[in-house]
Amino acid sequence: MANPAATPTVESLPAKKSSQPGDNSVSAEDLKSFYRDMLLIRRFEERAGQLYGMGLIGGFCHLYIGQEAVVVGMQSTLVKGDAIITSYRDHGHMLAAGMDSKGVMAELTGRSTGYSKGKGGSMHMFSREKNFYGGHGIVGAQVPIGTGLAFAHKYNDSKNVSVTYFGDGSANQGQVYEAMNMAALWKLPVIYVIENNRYGMGTSVERASATTQLYRHGEAFGIPGEEIDGMDVLAVRAAAEKAVEHARSGAGPYILEMQTYRYRGHSMSDPAKYRTKEEVDKYRNERDPIDHLRKRLMEDKLTDEAALKAVDAEIRKIVNDAAEFAQHSPEPDPSELWTNVLVGV
Repeated sequence: MANPAATPTVESLPAKKSSQPGDNSVSAEDLKSFYRDMLLIRRFEERAGQLYGMGLIGGFCHLYIGQEAVVVGMQSTLVKGDAIITSYRDHGHMLAAGMDSKGVMAELTGRSTGYSKGKGGSMHMFSREKNFYGGHGIVGAQVPIGTGLAFAHKYNDSKNVSVTYFGDGSANQGQVYEAMNMAALWKLPVIYVIENNRYGMGTSVERASATTQLYRHGEAFGIPGEEIDGMDVLAVRAAAEKAVEHARSGAGPYILEMQTYRYRGHSMSDPAKYRTKEEVDKYRNERDPIDHLRKRLMEDKLTDEAALKAVDAEIRKIVNDAAEFAQHSPEPDPSELWTNVLVGV
């Protein structure tokens, strides 16, 4: 058996990539909106971590802190009817899709006012109204489902797309390749977004994949792909515009590999001892997506310190209200165990 590769050093981290062509299409209001949306996800996840520590969130809880630019940038290019599906690290995707923070937090805490009536918890939320199809706990299982959503779009001639998120830990699953083959064969309108946060649970991507260029995983099927700086919301948006237009035009699937990073462990129970403090600090201090956009807003004189503090205060109130709502909501009645198990036809 080969010896395991050494833990990646700080010097081995990917260099910051410049924003892609197209990011000049955003207005000052767009930039402020992106900042607010990313900050909401960050503050929500921080509070979720606190509630987990207090024993108010049971089971698993996977936080999205550090990866906010990916889903905010992607979501900014979508239109009504476009479908979203992701893995168990899903709170940020819900909020970016417009799901109410109170309902999300209530679900995290297992309350009847949650999106899945308190029965899904952190990993299994759903909102047909917002075209958010989960939160899936099985590694890679959302990829064939997301491909199926794209098939439905094409079958119904809706011109909508399916954005299917999965991580580097899912990228080598067999079902992923089967789904990609069908998507390419039938030219389905699906964008595969690989959120490469460099660690599948506790295993670095270098130790898990024969090729670390995950955007090339669709080459055998003729699926185009590219690597994006997932810590830059404008680079994400520019690449997303291109990929969404490709899929929506009928040209078939597209792969976007987002080079991103999670600051916390794989889940709340993970001490993340497989990486160095220096590595995490380097991302926090030099690559943080919220700080990056904040700096741009200030340098371009699109806002000021007082306005940014007001946004932060507004966001904190929203998150605090969500936490209070969740804690004061009732738990599901035992009879709910038998409801919403089967949908009648």
